[in-house]
Order: sequence, then structure tokens, then C-alpha cells
Amino acid sequence: MQKTQHGFVEDLFALVCAGLFVAFGVYLFQSQDLMVGGAAGLALLGTHALPMDFGLIFFLINLPFYALAWTQIGKRFTINTFISVTTVSVLSEQIPKFVDISNANPLFAAIFGGMLIGVGMLIMFRHTSSLGGVGILAFFLQGKYGIRAGTFQLSVDTVILLSALVFIEWPLVVVSVLAAFCLNMVLSLNHRPERYEAAPQARQISVEHGAQPQGS
Repeated sequence: MQKTQHGFVEDLFALVCAGLFVAFGVYLFQSQDLMVGGAAGLALLGTHALPMDFGLIFFLINLPFYALAWTQIGKRFTINTFISVTTVSVLSEQIPKFVDISNANPLFAAIFGGMLIGVGMLIMFRHTSSLGGVGILAFFLQGKYGIRAGTFQLSVDTVILLSALVFIEWPLVVVSVLAAFCLNMVLSLNHRPERYEAAPQARQISVEHGAQPQGS
């Protein structure tokens, strides 16, 4: 049976839902000073070094990557990714106004937060979207220079987690690795690109996203 693409309204609703999952996962991470890889990890690092909120930093970090996505992957993927990134940026700043986590176990925050972000990314992949950032750059470098996208993303995520030692205690970095593991387990067990209609390039980058720790 021939597969058909999701409509714009379906994409929009799904990506807003996915953005809420990711934003709440990030909120759990922030509440316990946990880290994650990709553009989201860079944004979390930025909140420790700059007087700026996560949402704004996350949105700004992703801006340069849209040109790469537009030329290397496709218009639909770029537009949907812009919707996803914008949703996460906005909701991550609004959630604390409605939810107060005054006391949460770091292990619970890592496991549940990682799963929430994983589910959000899974929905994004199924609607030809992503969290942008490092994943798009990794795909570009692989196509242009033959640098394996998974290896590049793993290297960047490792640098992000090691850099986090400057701002947070090492036990929390170890717990953050657990969060990344939970995130990737959700993706690896549930993501089956061949079941959905998408451009080959979009399917490839989504696989690379799911192969390594990510919030991007």
C-alpha cells in the first residue's frame, strides 16, 4: 500500500505536541542541573555562562543551520524543523509558569526527562522534522567531506558533557549520560523510518539523530 505524507495541519499539531514533550523534558533537566547533547545541550551550557534563558539561546543557536537544512535536505524538513525549534523555545519558557518542580530526584528527572525528549524527537522524525542544530551540521559534513555524521555528533556531545564539568558537579554529568541513554533507547526501539513517507535525506539524518545522544 502506498504511503502518503502527513498534511500541514497534522504536522503542526504533532510538532506542537512533540515540542511540549521536549520542553518539559528540558525543564526536568534544568531543575536538576542535568545536561543533554546537541543544540539543546549547547543552550543549557549557555544558560550557565550567559544571562539568557534557554528558549532564546536554543532558538538563536539553530538559526544558522536552517540554510544548511534548506539546501541539503529540503524545504518541508526545514519548515517543520523551524516549527519544532520555535515551539520548544517558546514552551520551555512558559512551562515554569504552570508547573513548579520544587523537589525531584535527579535519577527520575534523567530517566523521565530523557524519555520525554526521546518521544518528542520520535514524533518530529515521523513528521519530517528534527531539533535541528548539530544534527543538520553533521549531515552536511558527511555529505560534503565524508565525515561520518554519527561520529561527529558523538564527538560534539562528548565535548558538551565534558564542558558541563565546569558548571555542574561530576555526579550530575554521570546522571546526564543516563539521560542520554534513555533518550536513545526510545529512539532506537521505536524509530522505523521506512514506515513513513519522507525524503531519503530526511530519513538518513533522523537515523543519525537517533544514533547518538541528542536534544538537537
